[in-house]
Amino acid sequence: MGLLIVLSGPAGVGKGTVCTALRERMPELVYSVSATTRQPRQGEVDGINYFFKTRAQFQEMIAHDALLEYAEYVGNYYGTPRDFVKETLASGKDVILEIEVQGALKVKEKFPEAIFVFLLPPSLEELKQRITGRGTETMETINTRMNVAVEEMSLLQHYDYAVMNDEIDAACDRIRSIVIAEHCRRERFVPYVTGMKDAIEKA
Repeated sequence: MGLLIVLSGPAGVGKGTVCTALRERMPELVYSVSATTRQPRQGEVDGINYFFKTRAQFQEMIAHDALLEYAEYVGNYYGTPRDFVKETLASGKDVILEIEVQGALKVKEKFPEAIFVFLLPPSLEELKQRITGRGTETMETINTRMNVAVEEMSLLQHYDYAVMNDEIDAACDRIRSIVIAEHCRRERFVPYVTGMKDAIEKA
Protein backbone atom coordinates (compact mmCIF):
# COMPACT_ATOMS: atom_id res chain seq x y z
CA MET A 1 0.00 0.00 0.00
CA GLY A 2 1.40 3.35 -1.00
CA LEU A 3 1.43 6.53 1.05
CA LEU A 4 -0.55 9.71 0.36
CA ILE A 5 1.74 12.69 1.01
CA VAL A 6 -0.13 15.98 1.29
CA LEU A 7 2.15 18.98 0.75
CA SER A 8 0.57 22.21 1.86
CA GLY A 9 1.32 25.70 3.15
CA PRO A 10 0.38 29.35 2.68
CA ALA A 11 0.25 31.06 -0.71
CA GLY A 12 3.69 32.22 -1.78
CA VAL A 13 5.63 29.65 0.21
CA GLY A 14 6.74 27.78 -2.93
CA LYS A 15 4.61 24.62 -2.86
CA GLY A 16 4.55 24.23 -6.64
CA THR A 17 8.28 24.81 -7.05
CA VAL A 18 9.18 22.33 -4.30
CA CYS A 19 6.70 19.74 -5.58
CA THR A 20 8.10 19.95 -9.12
CA ALA A 21 11.69 19.62 -7.84
CA LEU A 22 10.71 16.75 -5.55
CA ARG A 23 9.10 14.81 -8.39
CA GLU A 24 12.31 15.19 -10.42
CA ARG A 25 14.28 13.68 -7.51
CA MET A 26 11.64 11.04 -6.71
CA PRO A 27 10.16 9.95 -10.07
CA GLU A 28 8.39 7.09 -8.28
CA LEU A 29 6.04 9.63 -6.69
CA VAL A 30 2.71 9.87 -8.53
CA TYR A 31 1.30 13.38 -8.78
CA SER A 32 -2.38 13.55 -7.85
CA VAL A 33 -4.24 14.73 -10.94
CA SER A 34 -7.06 17.15 -10.14
CA ALA A 35 -10.47 17.32 -11.80
CA THR A 36 -11.68 20.65 -13.15
CA THR A 37 -14.54 22.18 -15.10
CA ARG A 38 -12.35 24.73 -16.86
CA GLN A 39 -11.52 24.28 -20.54
CA PRO A 40 -8.23 22.58 -21.47
CA ARG A 41 -5.44 24.95 -22.42
CA GLN A 42 -3.26 24.32 -25.46
CA GLY A 43 -1.08 21.27 -24.90
CA GLU A 44 -2.96 20.02 -21.84
CA VAL A 45 -3.93 16.34 -21.87
CA ASP A 46 -6.93 14.83 -20.11
CA GLY A 47 -5.81 12.47 -17.35
CA ILE A 48 -2.30 13.94 -17.23
CA ASN A 49 -2.69 17.65 -16.52
CA TYR A 50 -6.29 17.44 -15.28
CA PHE A 51 -9.38 15.28 -15.53
CA PHE A 52 -11.53 17.66 -17.57
CA LYS A 53 -15.21 17.46 -16.58
CA THR A 54 -18.41 19.25 -17.49
CA ARG A 55 -20.08 21.15 -14.69
CA ALA A 56 -22.80 18.47 -14.53
CA GLN A 57 -20.20 15.70 -14.30
CA PHE A 58 -18.35 17.51 -11.53
CA GLN A 59 -21.55 18.14 -9.56
CA GLU A 60 -22.35 14.44 -9.90
CA MET A 61 -18.91 13.65 -8.40
CA ILE A 62 -19.74 15.96 -5.49
CA ALA A 63 -23.13 14.29 -4.99
CA HIS A 64 -21.53 10.83 -4.93
CA ASP A 65 -18.74 11.89 -2.52
CA ALA A 66 -16.20 11.02 -5.22
CA LEU A 67 -13.82 13.85 -4.24
CA LEU A 68 -11.43 14.08 -1.30
CA GLU A 69 -11.86 17.86 -1.49
CA TYR A 70 -13.09 20.49 -3.92
CA ALA A 71 -13.49 24.23 -4.29
CA GLU A 72 -14.91 26.69 -6.80
CA TYR A 73 -12.51 29.33 -8.09
CA VAL A 74 -13.28 32.05 -10.66
CA GLY A 75 -16.36 30.21 -11.86
CA ASN A 76 -14.75 26.78 -12.22
CA TYR A 77 -14.63 23.75 -9.94
CA TYR A 78 -11.35 22.09 -8.93
CA GLY A 79 -11.09 18.93 -6.86
CA THR A 80 -9.16 15.76 -5.96
CA PRO A 81 -10.77 12.54 -7.28
CA ARG A 82 -10.92 9.90 -4.55
CA ASP A 83 -10.79 6.86 -6.90
CA PHE A 84 -7.57 7.98 -8.65
CA VAL A 85 -5.82 8.39 -5.30
CA LYS A 86 -7.12 5.11 -3.82
CA GLU A 87 -6.36 3.03 -6.92
CA THR A 88 -2.83 4.42 -7.18
CA LEU A 89 -2.17 3.79 -3.49
CA ALA A 90 -3.59 0.25 -3.77
CA SER A 91 -1.09 -0.46 -6.56
CA GLY A 92 1.68 0.24 -4.04
CA LYS A 93 2.71 3.64 -5.40
CA ASP A 94 3.08 6.79 -3.30
CA VAL A 95 0.91 9.77 -4.27
CA ILE A 96 1.79 13.42 -3.64
CA LEU A 97 -0.96 16.01 -3.41
CA GLU A 98 0.06 19.68 -3.53
CA ILE A 99 -2.80 21.71 -2.16
CA GLU A 100 -3.92 24.82 -0.28
CA VAL A 101 -4.31 24.68 3.50
CA GLN A 102 -8.11 24.60 3.62
CA GLY A 103 -8.17 21.82 1.03
CA ALA A 104 -5.61 19.84 3.02
CA LEU A 105 -7.79 20.00 6.13
CA LYS A 106 -10.73 18.67 4.08
CA VAL A 107 -8.55 15.79 2.87
CA LYS A 108 -7.61 15.01 6.47
CA GLU A 109 -11.28 14.60 7.38
CA LYS A 110 -11.73 11.92 4.70
CA PHE A 111 -8.21 10.45 4.61
CA PRO A 112 -6.66 10.87 8.09
CA GLU A 113 -4.00 8.22 7.43
CA ALA A 114 -2.30 10.49 4.88
CA ILE A 115 1.05 12.14 5.72
CA PHE A 116 0.54 15.89 6.09
CA VAL A 117 3.57 18.12 5.47
CA PHE A 118 3.41 21.88 6.05
CA LEU A 119 5.84 24.03 4.07
CA LEU A 120 7.06 27.09 5.98
CA PRO A 121 8.77 30.26 4.70
CA PRO A 122 12.24 31.04 6.12
CA SER A 123 10.94 34.44 7.31
CA LEU A 124 7.97 36.79 6.98
CA GLU A 125 10.16 39.13 4.94
CA GLU A 126 10.93 36.36 2.43
CA LEU A 127 7.26 35.39 2.25
CA LYS A 128 6.30 39.01 1.59
CA GLN A 129 8.83 39.19 -1.25
CA ARG A 130 7.41 36.01 -2.80
CA ILE A 131 3.81 37.23 -2.46
CA THR A 132 4.74 40.61 -3.92
CA GLY A 133 6.06 38.77 -6.99
CA ARG A 134 6.40 41.07 -9.98
CA GLY A 135 5.29 44.14 -8.08
CA THR A 136 1.84 44.35 -9.68
CA GLU A 137 -0.14 43.90 -6.44
CA THR A 138 -1.37 46.84 -4.39
CA MET A 139 -0.15 47.24 -0.82
CA GLU A 140 -3.66 46.43 0.38
CA THR A 141 -3.63 43.12 -1.52
CA ILE A 142 -0.17 42.26 -0.21
CA ASN A 143 -1.21 42.96 3.38
CA THR A 144 -4.37 40.88 2.96
CA ARG A 145 -2.36 37.94 1.59
CA MET A 146 0.17 38.26 4.41
CA ASN A 147 -2.62 38.21 7.02
CA VAL A 148 -4.16 35.13 5.40
CA ALA A 149 -0.72 33.45 5.29
CA VAL A 150 -0.17 34.06 9.00
CA GLU A 151 -3.65 32.67 9.77
CA GLU A 152 -2.87 29.58 7.69
CA MET A 153 0.45 29.06 9.47
CA SER A 154 -1.46 28.96 12.76
CA LEU A 155 -3.06 25.73 11.46
CA LEU A 156 0.31 23.95 11.63
CA GLN A 157 -1.00 21.94 14.59
CA HIS A 158 -3.12 19.84 12.21
CA TYR A 159 -0.06 18.57 10.31
CA ASP A 160 2.39 15.73 10.96
CA TYR A 161 5.56 17.48 9.79
CA ALA A 162 6.87 20.98 9.11
CA VAL A 163 9.53 21.68 6.49
CA MET A 164 11.32 24.99 6.10
CA ASN A 165 11.56 26.08 2.45
CA ASP A 166 14.78 28.04 2.87
CA GLU A 167 16.46 26.31 -0.07
CA ILE A 168 14.74 24.04 -2.60
CA ASP A 169 17.25 21.16 -2.55
CA ALA A 170 17.29 21.12 1.26
CA ALA A 171 13.47 21.21 1.44
CA CYS A 172 13.27 18.29 -1.02
CA ASP A 173 15.80 16.30 1.01
CA ARG A 174 13.73 16.83 4.17
CA ILE A 175 10.50 15.71 2.50
CA ARG A 176 12.25 12.68 0.97
CA SER A 177 13.54 11.78 4.44
CA ILE A 178 9.98 12.00 5.79
CA VAL A 179 8.71 9.62 3.10
CA ILE A 180 11.51 7.12 3.78
CA ALA A 181 10.91 7.29 7.54
CA GLU A 182 7.16 6.82 7.11
CA HIS A 183 7.75 3.68 5.05
CA CYS A 184 9.86 2.36 7.94
CA ARG A 185 7.23 2.85 10.65
CA ARG A 186 6.90 -0.19 12.89
CA GLU A 187 3.18 -0.69 12.37
CA ARG A 188 3.61 -1.05 8.60
CA PHE A 189 5.63 -4.24 9.22
CA VAL A 190 3.26 -5.91 11.68
CA PRO A 191 1.46 -7.91 8.93
CA TYR A 192 4.85 -8.98 7.53
CA VAL A 193 6.07 -10.25 10.90
CA THR A 194 2.72 -11.89 11.65
CA GLY A 195 2.93 -13.71 8.33
CA MET A 196 6.43 -14.99 9.16
CA LYS A 197 5.22 -16.17 12.57
CA ASP A 198 2.24 -17.97 11.02
CA ALA A 199 4.49 -19.64 8.44
CA ILE A 200 6.83 -20.95 11.15
CA GLU A 201 3.94 -22.25 13.25
CA LYS A 202 2.47 -24.08 10.24
CA ALA A 203 5.83 -25.61 9.25
